[in-house]
Amino acid sequence: MSEYLLDMRGIVKDFNGVKALDGIDLKVRAGEVVGLCGENGAGKSTLMKVLSAVYPHGTWEGEVFWEGKELKAKTIRETEEAGIVIIHQELMLVPQLSVAENIFMGNEITFPGGLMNYAAMYKRAEELMAELKMPDVNVALPVHHYGGGHQQLIEIAKALNKKAKLLILDEPTSSLTKSETEILLDIIRDLRRKGVACVMISHKLDEIAAVCDTVSVIRDGTHVGTRAMSEMDTNEIITMMVGRQIKNLFPREEHPIGEPFFEARNVTCLDVNNPARKRVDNISFKLRRGEILGVAGLVGAGRTELAMAIFGCYPGQYEAELWLDGKKIEIDSPRAAVTQGVCLVPEDRKRHGIVPLQGVGANITMAVLETYAKFGVIDAESELHQIGKSIERMRIKTASPDLPIRGLSGGNQQKAVLSKMLLPSPKVLILDEPTRGVDVGAKYEIYKLMFELVRQGLSIIMISSELPEVLGISDRVLVIGEGQLRGDFINDGLTQEQVLTAALGAVGMAA
Repeated sequence: MSEYLLDMRGIVKDFNGVKALDGIDLKVRAGEVVGLCGENGAGKSTLMKVLSAVYPHGTWEGEVFWEGKELKAKTIRETEEAGIVIIHQELMLVPQLSVAENIFMGNEITFPGGLMNYAAMYKRAEELMAELKMPDVNVALPVHHYGGGHQQLIEIAKALNKKAKLLILDEPTSSLTKSETEILLDIIRDLRRKGVACVMISHKLDEIAAVCDTVSVIRDGTHVGTRAMSEMDTNEIITMMVGRQIKNLFPREEHPIGEPFFEARNVTCLDVNNPARKRVDNISFKLRRGEILGVAGLVGAGRTELAMAIFGCYPGQYEAELWLDGKKIEIDSPRAAVTQGVCLVPEDRKRHGIVPLQGVGANITMAVLETYAKFGVIDAESELHQIGKSIERMRIKTASPDLPIRGLSGGNQQKAVLSKMLLPSPKVLILDEPTRGVDVGAKYEIYKLMFELVRQGLSIIMISSELPEVLGISDRVLVIGEGQLRGDFINDGLTQEQVLTAALGAVGMAA
């Protein structure tokens, strides 16, 4: 009998002649937590899709051994019946169905004759939620009543209900708060004690270090190495991932900062579902030329709503008085914002940043397509030339500009969205969670680009949930709490404690 629950050998997978995986090995023991690390586009998710039969046997080369026997699964149902369950980065829940219905989807408990046995399903669902330390969840309520953290745990309950022996978690904490993340990491530890193995894909290396026994690193589709987490630190993981040392994750560069030239006054946003509540409450601030202005605050503080109001795309009632270069500007739509020099890279790139079925190139140029039109006809040659320059500048990994953008990794999609918003030559660039779901190498490239842009005189408003990122990159920091501006700090010796104190209610010192 093999000592390994899972043994993947020499896995090769290509797309249109481009190798996404080139001879990858991965071994996992029962009850072991393995961190799978690599830059965006390295092949992590592709490898897991091979394992879970999203890519069925026959569409890739190599061998997969499961519990000592070769596995040749053609469908996801086959791998789930074997005990291999994947939880994708984009959760696969139906918001309108109840928690219990989601947990039992495809595996319903029925009476003879086919009628649903809801009592039995509710009972089992409650047991699972209690096991996951969430006994207060009402399993009869639709899933949309619960936030991202709860939904992530509902997905895990669904996996446990399928009697998972190996749980694959793809960026499980990307949309979780710090407290929700701690709960999830504790659950992974509990699963390990019960003998359930986990493969965890994450760019948050502190979380990898906290729960993983072993780390496997892949780079450009090849296996770089596998080592015990106890024998290494996060800096060594980074070196293995990017093939070089990154000594300073935040490559702060000196740059000239001019006078205030953009101003937002009295920005107020009413809650879409409850107009009596203000999501943004009368916020005003100024932005200097060549400045990186960080925006910090707890989840739900109103940071994204502030950005959407400035960009003219907040879905509810709002008001915002905006001034640029000493003149009042009217922005009532994203098109008006782009035309007047204000661009936004949105928080949720999947929903608001890309058109998934369109090509990478078409996504990059869509905001400025009219500039390539001559007498109503697109100059395809000029457009393709610009697409090529953008792909090269941002180091976007794609086999072709015509490849649908949904086929790219999250980090490469983010680079494409950034490229799109830079083509109109903005004066003010708003970046909402610019490095969410992005690996350390790509983060470093995005930070370098930000400093390059501000040196050229562009100004950046950066919203981020990661305080080290806010403090590592910003010249000045706005702190928002419960829709109100609670601090405006020059980032000189500023600490995470000061920012959190302001976010939780203490008024900060003005810059």
